[in-house]
Amino acid sequence: MSDQTLFLAIFLGSKDSARMKAWSELPDEARRAKEKEGIAAWHAWVEKHKASIVDIGGPLGKTRAIGEDGIVDRANALTGFTVVRCASHEEAAKMFEGHPHFAIFPGESVEVMPVLPIPGV
Repeated sequence: MSDQTLFLAIFLGSKDSARMKAWSELPDEARRAKEKEGIAAWHAWVEKHKASIVDIGGPLGKTRAIGEDGIVDRANALTGFTVVRCASHEEAAKMFEGHPHFAIFPGESVEVMPVLPIPGV
């Protein structure tokens, strides 16, 4: 058994944030240049951390919430995810400092949480 833990990183961003509005207002050529820069930086981040990445994850689509009252469409700030394996929560969080999601792209933050074992399993 490994002394490392799985961590789920959730990328957050809002279509209504000031960062997204500023991004949307960029001229097309400037936005495409930032997208190209961001994609290259994201690939570099993946390469740097590939030993810890368990599932690269990806972007998330529209949300359907299922509850006692049925199924409803719901808006939220979840934009993507990645799963990593690290020795500590601190180590996992530090991987995402300065991440292109918010350093270049208009994302707002990355939240990192441990994936806990299911009790009794």
